[in-house]
Amino acid sequence: MIDEIMAYNRRFVAEKGYERFITDKYPNKRIAIVTCMDTRLVELLPAALGLRNGDVKIIKNAGGTITNPFDSTVRSLLVAIYELGVQEVMVIGHTECGVQGMNSAEMLHLMRERGIEERSITLMKHCGIDLDSWLHGFDDTEAAILETVDLVRNHPLIPHDVVVKGYIMHSTTGELRPIG
Repeated sequence: MIDEIMAYNRRFVAEKGYERFITDKYPNKRIAIVTCMDTRLVELLPAALGLRNGDVKIIKNAGGTITNPFDSTVRSLLVAIYELGVQEVMVIGHTECGVQGMNSAEMLHLMRERGIEERSITLMKHCGIDLDSWLHGFDDTEAAILETVDLVRNHPLIPHDVVVKGYIMHSTTGELRPIG
Protein backbone atom coordinates (compact mmCIF):
# COMPACT_ATOMS: atom_id res chain seq x y z
CA MET A 1 0.00 0.00 0.00
CA ILE A 2 2.83 2.44 0.78
CA ASP A 3 4.24 1.90 -2.73
CA GLU A 4 0.84 2.85 -4.21
CA ILE A 5 0.72 5.97 -2.08
CA MET A 6 4.23 6.94 -3.17
CA ALA A 7 3.36 6.42 -6.85
CA TYR A 8 0.30 8.63 -6.44
CA ASN A 9 2.43 11.26 -4.70
CA ARG A 10 4.89 11.40 -7.59
CA ARG A 11 2.00 11.99 -10.04
CA PHE A 12 0.43 14.60 -7.71
CA VAL A 13 3.65 16.62 -7.60
CA ALA A 14 4.39 16.22 -11.30
CA GLU A 15 0.89 17.40 -12.19
CA LYS A 16 1.10 20.31 -9.69
CA GLY A 17 -1.93 19.09 -7.74
CA TYR A 18 -0.55 20.94 -4.72
CA GLU A 19 -1.15 24.40 -6.15
CA ARG A 20 -4.71 24.70 -4.81
CA PHE A 21 -3.45 23.93 -1.28
CA ILE A 22 -0.70 26.55 -1.06
CA THR A 23 -0.88 28.60 2.14
CA ASP A 24 1.48 29.61 4.93
CA LYS A 25 1.96 28.16 8.41
CA TYR A 26 -0.29 30.65 10.23
CA PRO A 27 -3.92 29.56 10.72
CA ASN A 28 -6.25 32.08 9.06
CA LYS A 29 -8.96 31.59 11.68
CA ARG A 30 -6.50 31.57 14.63
CA ILE A 31 -8.03 28.32 15.92
CA ALA A 32 -6.46 25.02 16.94
CA ILE A 33 -8.60 21.90 16.98
CA VAL A 34 -7.73 18.90 19.14
CA THR A 35 -9.59 15.90 17.76
CA CYS A 36 -9.48 12.17 17.23
CA MET A 37 -7.47 10.37 14.58
CA ASP A 38 -10.59 8.42 13.53
CA THR A 39 -10.68 7.81 9.78
CA ARG A 40 -14.28 9.03 9.56
CA LEU A 41 -13.16 12.53 10.52
CA VAL A 42 -10.37 12.97 7.96
CA GLU A 43 -12.60 14.74 5.43
CA LEU A 44 -15.85 14.98 7.42
CA LEU A 45 -14.57 17.32 10.15
CA PRO A 46 -13.19 20.06 7.86
CA ALA A 47 -16.19 19.75 5.52
CA ALA A 48 -18.73 19.92 8.37
CA LEU A 49 -17.01 23.00 9.82
CA GLY A 50 -16.45 24.78 6.51
CA LEU A 51 -12.68 24.68 6.88
CA ARG A 52 -10.20 25.02 4.07
CA ASN A 53 -6.49 24.36 3.92
CA GLY A 54 -4.73 27.03 5.97
CA ASP A 55 -7.70 27.90 8.21
CA VAL A 56 -6.83 26.02 11.42
CA LYS A 57 -4.25 23.86 13.14
CA ILE A 58 -5.62 20.33 13.61
CA ILE A 59 -3.94 18.16 16.25
CA LYS A 60 -5.05 14.53 16.16
CA ASN A 61 -4.53 11.66 18.55
CA ALA A 62 -6.35 8.57 19.77
CA GLY A 63 -9.57 9.81 21.36
CA GLY A 64 -8.96 13.52 20.83
CA THR A 65 -8.12 13.85 24.50
CA ILE A 66 -5.12 14.90 26.55
CA THR A 67 -4.06 12.39 29.19
CA ASN A 68 -0.94 14.15 30.42
CA PRO A 69 -0.41 17.90 30.87
CA PHE A 70 3.04 17.61 29.29
CA ASP A 71 2.33 15.34 26.31
CA SER A 72 2.91 16.15 22.64
CA THR A 73 -0.63 17.49 22.18
CA VAL A 74 -0.05 20.18 24.81
CA ARG A 75 3.32 20.96 23.26
CA SER A 76 1.61 21.38 19.88
CA LEU A 77 -0.97 23.71 21.43
CA LEU A 78 1.77 25.81 22.99
CA VAL A 79 3.50 26.16 19.59
CA ALA A 80 0.16 27.02 17.97
CA ILE A 81 -0.59 29.69 20.58
CA TYR A 82 2.82 31.30 21.03
CA GLU A 83 4.41 30.85 17.62
CA LEU A 84 1.42 30.78 15.27
CA GLY A 85 -1.11 33.16 16.82
CA VAL A 86 -3.87 30.76 17.87
CA GLN A 87 -6.44 32.45 20.12
CA GLU A 88 -9.10 29.73 20.40
CA VAL A 89 -9.02 25.97 20.97
CA MET A 90 -11.78 23.54 20.05
CA VAL A 91 -11.63 20.07 21.60
CA ILE A 92 -13.77 17.83 19.40
CA GLY A 93 -14.64 14.28 20.35
CA HIS A 94 -17.02 12.15 18.31
CA THR A 95 -19.68 9.49 18.58
CA GLU A 96 -18.71 5.81 18.51
CA CYS A 97 -15.05 6.52 19.31
CA GLY A 98 -12.81 3.47 19.34
CA VAL A 99 -10.99 4.72 22.44
CA GLN A 100 -14.26 4.64 24.39
CA GLY A 101 -14.15 1.40 26.31
CA MET A 102 -10.57 0.61 25.28
CA ASN A 103 -9.08 -1.82 27.78
CA SER A 104 -5.40 -1.71 28.77
CA ALA A 105 -5.30 -5.42 29.66
CA GLU A 106 -6.60 -6.31 26.19
CA MET A 107 -4.09 -3.94 24.57
CA LEU A 108 -1.22 -5.57 26.49
CA HIS A 109 -2.55 -9.00 25.49
CA LEU A 110 -2.54 -7.93 21.81
CA MET A 111 1.00 -6.62 22.18
CA ARG A 112 2.17 -9.95 23.53
CA GLU A 113 0.39 -11.76 20.69
CA ARG A 114 2.27 -9.57 18.19
CA GLY A 115 5.62 -10.51 19.73
CA ILE A 116 6.30 -7.78 22.27
CA GLU A 117 8.37 -9.47 24.93
CA GLU A 118 7.42 -9.38 28.58
CA ARG A 119 10.77 -7.76 29.40
CA SER A 120 9.84 -4.75 27.23
CA ILE A 121 6.56 -4.37 29.10
CA THR A 122 8.35 -4.75 32.42
CA LEU A 123 10.93 -2.15 31.34
CA MET A 124 8.17 0.38 30.69
CA LYS A 125 6.81 -0.22 34.18
CA HIS A 126 10.29 0.16 35.71
CA CYS A 127 10.69 3.45 33.85
CA GLY A 128 7.65 4.75 35.71
CA ILE A 129 5.09 4.28 32.95
CA ASP A 130 1.74 3.19 34.34
CA LEU A 131 0.69 1.13 31.32
CA ASP A 132 -2.74 0.38 32.76
CA SER A 133 -3.52 4.08 32.95
CA TRP A 134 -1.68 5.07 29.75
CA LEU A 135 -3.34 2.44 27.57
CA HIS A 136 -6.80 2.71 29.11
CA GLY A 137 -9.48 4.46 27.12
CA PHE A 138 -12.42 6.35 28.54
CA ASP A 139 -15.93 5.28 29.45
CA ASP A 140 -17.77 8.49 28.62
CA THR A 141 -16.78 10.59 25.59
CA GLU A 142 -18.40 13.76 26.89
CA ALA A 143 -16.68 13.47 30.27
CA ALA A 144 -13.32 12.80 28.57
CA ILE A 145 -13.68 15.88 26.35
CA LEU A 146 -14.70 18.05 29.30
CA GLU A 147 -11.67 16.80 31.24
CA THR A 148 -9.42 17.80 28.34
CA VAL A 149 -11.08 21.22 28.08
CA ASP A 150 -10.50 21.72 31.81
CA LEU A 151 -6.85 20.63 31.50
CA VAL A 152 -6.20 23.09 28.66
CA ARG A 153 -8.08 25.97 30.31
CA ASN A 154 -6.18 25.52 33.57
CA HIS A 155 -2.77 24.55 32.21
CA PRO A 156 -0.12 26.78 33.79
CA LEU A 157 1.46 27.58 30.40
CA ILE A 158 -1.75 28.38 28.49
CA PRO A 159 -2.72 32.08 28.66
CA HIS A 160 -6.06 32.79 30.31
CA ASP A 161 -7.28 34.79 27.31
CA VAL A 162 -7.28 31.70 25.06
CA VAL A 163 -10.86 30.51 24.55
CA VAL A 164 -11.24 26.73 25.02
CA LYS A 165 -14.49 24.91 24.24
CA GLY A 166 -15.57 21.29 23.91
CA TYR A 167 -17.77 19.56 21.34
CA ILE A 168 -18.97 16.14 20.24
CA MET A 169 -19.27 15.49 16.49
CA HIS A 170 -21.62 12.90 15.09
CA SER A 171 -19.37 10.49 13.18
CA THR A 172 -21.83 10.12 10.29
CA THR A 173 -23.59 13.46 9.89
CA GLY A 174 -20.86 15.81 11.13
CA GLU A 175 -23.32 17.56 13.44
CA LEU A 176 -21.35 19.41 16.11
CA ARG A 177 -22.85 19.58 19.61
CA PRO A 178 -21.36 21.96 22.18
CA ILE A 179 -20.77 20.46 25.63
CA GLY A 180 -20.00 21.95 29.01
